[in-house]
Amino acid sequence: MRPEYDLSALGKGVRGKYAGRLKRTTLVALEPEVAEAFPSSAAVNEALKAVLKATAVMRRTPTPRKSARSRKS
Repeated sequence: MRPEYDLSALGKGVRGKYAGRLKRTTLVALEPEVAEAFPSSAAVNEALKAVLKATAVMRRTPTPRKSARSRKS
């Protein structure tokens, strides 16, 4: 640090002053080509919710099972 900086003029720092703003927030880094496809974070959230909903439907849909008769053939 340079000697001309007067740290006493800065005052006392407050640890975690803005941490409350980030509670329950997850930050992720998107690759540039993915980020270009979404104009806002709301658009990203909407797309991800649609994916979650689609996968939940897929998990709830039972797979058709072959009957005992078709296995004997």
